[in-house]
Amino acid sequence: MQYITGTREFHIEEPTVVTLGKFDGLHRGHQKLLSEVFRFREKGYKTAVFTFETAPGTLMKGKLQTMITTNAERRENLQQAGIDYLVEYPFNQEVAHMQPEEFISLILTGQMKAKAIVTGTDFHFGYQRQGDVELLKKLASKYGYEMIVVDKALDGEREISSTYIREELAAGNIKKANELLGYTYMIHGRVIHGRHLGSTLGFPTVNIEPREQKHLPAFGVYLSEVVIDGGHYKGITNIGRKPTIEGQHPVGVETYIYDLNADLYDKWIEVRLTDFIRPELKFSGVEELKERVLADKEAGRKMHERAAR
Repeated sequence: MQYITGTREFHIEEPTVVTLGKFDGLHRGHQKLLSEVFRFREKGYKTAVFTFETAPGTLMKGKLQTMITTNAERRENLQQAGIDYLVEYPFNQEVAHMQPEEFISLILTGQMKAKAIVTGTDFHFGYQRQGDVELLKKLASKYGYEMIVVDKALDGEREISSTYIREELAAGNIKKANELLGYTYMIHGRVIHGRHLGSTLGFPTVNIEPREQKHLPAFGVYLSEVVIDGGHYKGITNIGRKPTIEGQHPVGVETYIYDLNADLYDKWIEVRLTDFIRPELKFSGVEELKERVLADKEAGRKMHERAAR
């Protein structure tokens, strides 16, 4: 996949089919769009996704804007899906004030050489979101592209969206979130040194610090799978701020990996959450914490065994 980011100075030389959006999570709704995009390979078009850069720590209406998938995770997902071009276009005031037709002529059919455009029914673009699907249809013959509008993917009567998935994550409903995503929610990170409390208590853990922009599920303990150098391991993962331990702690992702004894510091790992075990709790002290973690380990092992049957 050719990855174009950090610049507005580019030009794709071959005809493309383009789809546009944030693609946060690359959930089942996005996957429905991509299925339509891939049909155009039969015409010899290259597949392309256009999105705007999301800077870490971006504020929206005074609040930190978090994403189900970070930029790096989105890039990896789209590459695995088989997209030929991913364009993360820098967003500034000039772009924000671009008229919809100018966006079509300069960027979509100009720089991206779009011969087909695939969008959802509620897609808006251009200055003050004045551009919509009807405008794209109207200008298709003028700029020489086919226009395809894809209906929303549904879960029952509700549209599958990133907002819906965030709600399920916030409630700790990881299995439902995974169902809506169409794959297992994951957190990537490099293993860092923690307080080594787990080792002291007899169950060493690996710690990763999630990216600031990463949208995390409800704090608590989850059944997990861990990918390390292509190997897959079973584990349980705690997400939260360690309320039992004195002091202020950043949000961390701490995982106990079953049947693995290895030095993983500085390793890049992927933690996949598959089920919810319990919410984050504050215990009376370290001894009570140890008892509960031992119980969590046993519960997690049994859950993994049941899932494997």
